Amino acid sequence: MPAVPRRTLLAVGVAAVLGVSACGAESSSSAAPSTDSSKAPSTSAGQGPWTWTDDRGRNISLPQRPRRVVAQSGAAAALWDFGVRPVAVFGPHRLKDGGRDPEVGEVDISTVESIGNVWGEFNVEKYASLQPDLLVAGMYQKNTLWYVPKESEEAIDQIAPSVGVQLSGKPLVEIIERYGQLAAALGADPEAAPVVEAENRFDAASAELRKLAAARPDLKVMVVTATPDNLYVAYLPDHPDITYWGELGLNIVSPPEPTESEGGFWEVLSWENADKYQADVILVDARAQSMKIEEMARKPTWAKLPAVKAGQLYPWHAAERYSHLGYAKVMEELKADLDKARDDLVK
Repeated sequence: MPAVPRRTLLAVGVAAVLGVSACGAESSSSAAPSTDSSKAPSTSAGQGPWTWTDDRGRNISLPQRPRRVVAQSGAAAALWDFGVRPVAVFGPHRLKDGGRDPEVGEVDISTVESIGNVWGEFNVEKYASLQPDLLVAGMYQKNTLWYVPKESEEAIDQIAPSVGVQLSGKPLVEIIERYGQLAAALGADPEAAPVVEAENRFDAASAELRKLAAARPDLKVMVVTATPDNLYVAYLPDHPDITYWGELGLNIVSPPEPTESEGGFWEVLSWENADKYQADVILVDARAQSMKIEEMARKPTWAKLPAVKAGQLYPWHAAERYSHLGYAKVMEELKADLDKARDDLVK
């Protein structure tokens, strides 16, 4: 999801590395049957031509299935859950203490290369040296690959083709299925036991959340992120996860429209106006770069909100990977939090 606040992209030096071959190298990424369709995975054996039409409408055509895949951390996490093992990642994946950033999901960061860990950081020279066959990233804004610096985009495109997966303006389940289709096209087995188990777990978590919503229609839930200067209230239609919870029946407090300067996603409030919307429960952005609840507590208007005074503040995993496993865990945690919350704090 778009970073808050907006950050100026850092310049990344472009090395003279554009002549590196992008296809045909060996890889530790998942090896399995190739496919020639972006609509549905093929189960035919063989190593013939590989094609894919991404969510920008780009047609990627390669002489064989890509083996060396580099992915933005959220995309890498989703593909990993479906059985693909990227050779490198970029975007948040390693915390300051060396631990794994939640945004990279189950990816084993000790076995993949890093070509960038923060916004605007993308080591083009190292990327080229890995001889990638394919780059994969999500897109919150149309035709804009998440965490790919604009100033390096042309150089990156010349090293290997890229696949963009649209993450906004589409239903949650559709995005998850899109990653599943891409993973299958890259050789992963869609019938593998962990993949099937994760989908069943997602369905069960959805059913449980639906039951809770039906039993507690008065429980009002709001989703926010924050900076030292502003509180950002999530605009439901632009967030696939929140939209999905609304479809399950949760009573989501959402602004009628987002702040135009943000390009969607949020209504931006000054801290003096942090009480514009109220809810029984507030889900707070849990990303490492976002303002922490302890810091927000120092804002007087925020501190007076009913949910804050009642301690009904729970994490919102804003950058969760789009996989059945990722969102099964999110919804299980959300239900456990809502089960213990009062629903009579606001009318």
